[in-house]
Amino acid sequence: MTYYLAIDIGGTAIKYGLVTEQGQLLRKEEIPTEASKGGPRILAKVLSLVENYHNQVTLAGVAISTAGMVNPERGDIFYSGPQIPNYVGISFKESIEEQFNIPCEVENDVNCAGLAEAISGSAKNTKVAVCLTIGTGIGGCFLLNSQIFHGSSFSACEVGYMRLANSQFQELASTTALINDVARRHGDQPDDWNGRRIFEEAKAGNQDCIAAIDQLVDYLCQGIANICYVVNPECVVLGGGIMGQKVYLSPKINQTLDKYLVPSLSKKTKVVFASHENNAGIMGAYYHFKQRQQV
Repeated sequence: MTYYLAIDIGGTAIKYGLVTEQGQLLRKEEIPTEASKGGPRILAKVLSLVENYHNQVTLAGVAISTAGMVNPERGDIFYSGPQIPNYVGISFKESIEEQFNIPCEVENDVNCAGLAEAISGSAKNTKVAVCLTIGTGIGGCFLLNSQIFHGSSFSACEVGYMRLANSQFQELASTTALINDVARRHGDQPDDWNGRRIFEEAKAGNQDCIAAIDQLVDYLCQGIANICYVVNPECVVLGGGIMGQKVYLSPKINQTLDKYLVPSLSKKTKVVFASHENNAGIMGAYYHFKQRQQV
């Protein structure tokens, strides 16, 4: 049996598991990222995971999905936010290949999530797709024929930084923005709220929560429309924690998007919700490895 170790490095947890050559995920586990302790600490954790599995089974490769901007040619981090200090310059590919003599491929986590949706998820069989992950910020992935489009310097579709209403897209339409808005409307601290509570109270009739969600949807749809006018995707895949509220959000998003897209484009653009959920990073890392290694 051929096994690949797929690792998804997020701000809170490092998720990992063995994936078979047929794409079946086995033995999924997770450990705390401890992001505040910095990039070298994360690299040490990943090397320890690889060593542990390498001693148990014959690994055909290591596939990594990670936060931060990634150069997939070199397999290193070239930009990262302050949430992970000293992450820039960390080279998973070089470290793993030199230490264990097995191939390693590395890709940005949102790109991996998008690739998973394009190959075996909600964007399967589409030629042109955009995947947005709505969370602490907003990440984006642009896919052509189930291949990630990286741009000239591996920074394509960093739509969270897109300017919108004199601000950044992610400062207006992320889960963080929603929590801050609800806290402000209630005179609370942001720590008093989370996405789950906001949607529970909205469904129970809390008008402030309803208004904040409607405001987020409006900004989100403005951003989606701007993206659609540029790249004309067949579908836009929405992922991230609050996008699990599909039943509540879907009619609002479709109705609001019609305000910002011309009818001819609106009719030919599907908005769908991510299907891989918590396994998106792991499976996307595996698919990326397979594409890079042509296996």
